[in-house]
Amino acid sequence: MTRSAATPARRDETGSDGNSEYGRKGFQRSRSHFADRITADGRDGWPVEAGRYRLVVSRACPWASRALVSRRLLGLEDALSLAVADPIQDDRSWRFTLDPGDRDPVLGIHHLSEAYDARQSGYPGGVSVPAVVDVPSGQLVTNDYQRLTLDLATEWTALHRPGAPDLYPEPLRDEIDEVIDAVYRQLNNGVYRAGFATTQQDYEDAYRDVFHRMDLMSARLADRRYLVGETITEADIRAFTTLVRFDAVYHGHFKCNRNKLTEDPVLWAYARDLYQTPGFGDTVDFDHIKRHYYLVHTGINPTGILPAGPDLSGWLTPHGREDLGGRPFGDGTAPGPVPAAERIAAAGQP
Repeated sequence: MTRSAATPARRDETGSDGNSEYGRKGFQRSRSHFADRITADGRDGWPVEAGRYRLVVSRACPWASRALVSRRLLGLEDALSLAVADPIQDDRSWRFTLDPGDRDPVLGIHHLSEAYDARQSGYPGGVSVPAVVDVPSGQLVTNDYQRLTLDLATEWTALHRPGAPDLYPEPLRDEIDEVIDAVYRQLNNGVYRAGFATTQQDYEDAYRDVFHRMDLMSARLADRRYLVGETITEADIRAFTTLVRFDAVYHGHFKCNRNKLTEDPVLWAYARDLYQTPGFGDTVDFDHIKRHYYLVHTGINPTGILPAGPDLSGWLTPHGREDLGGRPFGDGTAPGPVPAAERIAAAGQP
C-alpha cells in the first residue's frame, strides 16, 4: 500500500511523531479512537464468533499484555487467533517482521496500520496495540484496551474453556472498578507520565503518584493474596503487567527509581505469585520488553544501549503467598499448556 506524501506520519502509541520524540514532547495518552465492542448480541455489528477475529499484540506492551493474560486464562486461544508484532517499530509503527515474508500469515499485511486504514482511509492517529481485526474484511474492530479484557471476560463466555475463572465477578465489580481506576491513573499510566515527562515538575508529580500507589498496594496485599476478593480478577491482571516490567524498564529507563520492585517484599512476592501462575508468566517476554523500550525510545536512550540486566532468576523463586489462602481460579481450573506456536523463546524467560 502506498501513502501520499501529504498524509501525516504515523504516530506512536503515546501520540508523538516518531521514536526520537519520546521524552521531548509533553506526554498525554491518546484515547482509543476505535471503541466498537465485540459482544454476544453483536449490537455494534461485531458478534462474538469463533475464528472470525485476530488479536494483534506486542509482547512488549503492558496494555496488550492484559489481553494476552486474559485470553490464556479464559482459554480463548482457539477462538481468537494471535498475531505478535515485532517489538521494534518503524515509522509506520507496529510491523509483522517476526513472520515469514514480513507479513502476518492470516491478515496478509505487513503493518498493523493497514488494518487501521481498511477501517478508516488515511487514518492519521496512533496505531496502537492491543488491536482486534476482523479477518474476513481485514478491518480494525477495536483498539479500546480499557474495555477489551472486560468484554473477553463477560461477552465471550460461550467460548470460554471449561473451568475458566470469572475474572470480573458481578458482586465485586464496583470494588474492582475502583481499584483498577486508581491503579491505572497512578501506576499503569503514571510510569509513562514519569518516563516521558519534559519538565521536572511533571516528572516529580508522576513519580510521587507511582510510589504512592505502590505503597497503598503493598499495604493492601500484606494480608490478602489478591487485590479484590479471594481469586484472580481483572484488577490483578492490570497491576501485574506494570509490575512485571518495573525493574526491567521503569526503574531505570523511566526514572521511577525510589526503589525496585524486588526491594518491596510484599509486592515482589505478589508479582512472583502471579508470574508463576499459569496464564501470567507464560505470556511475558522480557527480551521483547527490553528491546522495545530501550531501542525504540531513542529520545530517552539515544545511545541505543540495551542493558544486560536485571537478573531475572528471582521470578522463579518461592513466594510464600499460598499461606494467605485464596484460590487462584476460584471454582475453576488452571489453563492448559501454552500452544506450541505461542511459547516464549528462551531469550525472553528467566
